[in-house]
Amino acid sequence: MPTFTDRLRRYQARVERALDARLPRAEDAPARLHEAMRYVTLDGGKRVRASLVYAAGAAVGAPDGALDVPACAVEMIHAYSLVHDDLPSMDDDDLRRGKPTCHKAYDEATALLVGDALQSLAFETLANDPALTVGAGQRLHMTTLLAQAAGSHGMAGGQAIDLAAGGKALQLTQLEDMHRRKTGALIRAAVMLGAYTRADVATEKVQALEGYSRAIGLAFQVVDDILDVEGNAETLGKNPGVDRARGKPTYPLLLGLADAKARAKTLHAQALESLAPLEDNGGILAELAGFIIERRQ
Repeated sequence: MPTFTDRLRRYQARVERALDARLPRAEDAPARLHEAMRYVTLDGGKRVRASLVYAAGAAVGAPDGALDVPACAVEMIHAYSLVHDDLPSMDDDDLRRGKPTCHKAYDEATALLVGDALQSLAFETLANDPALTVGAGQRLHMTTLLAQAAGSHGMAGGQAIDLAAGGKALQLTQLEDMHRRKTGALIRAAVMLGAYTRADVATEKVQALEGYSRAIGLAFQVVDDILDVEGNAETLGKNPGVDRARGKPTYPLLLGLADAKARAKTLHAQALESLAPLEDNGGILAELAGFIIERRQ
């Protein structure tokens, strides 16, 4: 029986192959743009979001081949968001996934276009890829779900709140609202897109995955904030301490490090409790929750 590590590596390898097949070839014009799109998307990252797509799909009996499509779409949106977040006008970061950020490896204008192109390709993939074997109504629902996760009520809105909050004191409810948008919305979308790859999912299972995705999406950011305090560039693949230096609101800053760790554990427990209706089918999702909480990068 495969271990969790085996499954995670299989998911990572599978989405890498699927992304490689769907991204434009580096030699196709405009070559510099296509090369940069591949630079920021391939061969990097933990693939947590793609793994959540595959694990949620497996929990409801969706076929792997169809799951490649939402897994790629989510990873493209995630890659685009990182490229734009790293820009000088946003977080102005030099290092991402252990290598120079896109605007450092190429230039700022190319990085902007890379983000634009990856976002467009994500929606084109989810809307048109024939490997996704669902009806038109289900496909539209999935595309809308991803759009909402990426938009002003999701990831982009969370980033806007984050930029405006620098140097300001936030209440816990405000901090969690920001992170449910900025980080949690795309993680929730990854789980739900995996579920909706099968058209006839029982309502009870959808509700279970909703609860799980909301808890683990927020837990992911709590751990990120903790790692910004305790991590190092070698393991993180990016420079730690940046949020603290910029006066950004974080869980350790607001709650203290010990209480931030306690909050992550509480959210982890909530995620596991939500999986109960899935019984044994939720096992890989439970292990992914543990991976998210215990990670060091």
